[in-house]
Amino acid sequence: MNAILDQAATHWRYISPLLATPETENEYDAKVEALDELLDLIGDDEDHPLASLASLLGDLIEAYDEEHRPLPQASGAEVLRYLMQEHGVTQRDLPEVGAQPVVSAILSGKRTLNWRQVCELSDRFSVPADAFKGSRA
Repeated sequence: MNAILDQAATHWRYISPLLATPETENEYDAKVEALDELLDLIGDDEDHPLASLASLLGDLIEAYDEEHRPLPQASGAEVLRYLMQEHGVTQRDLPEVGAQPVVSAILSGKRTLNWRQVCELSDRFSVPADAFKGSRA
């Protein structure tokens, strides 16, 4: 057995639980706690020896979330309303969408966001354009 496999075999019983896909809420919570501790340890050091483990744990947690905690589908208007509230923005503060009556019509569901508006809002709020996907057919 080569040296790397020998080291892995020696420590596997300690490492393997971290690499297993969470099946229960308790396992999920343990993964989240481990990731939090890792991130505290790693900080901003992308070259830290445990950075790849943190990335893997994040992937396992994300997969569990997608399967067990799907995000509800929201319309583009609902997403816009939420972002406006979070950022303290009024209808008049969104010239990239249009004049206040246009924004009002979008928020009330009388109009939908077009691609240009989606791109502008995506840039403004630093969210993916897909966040507004409910606004287009």
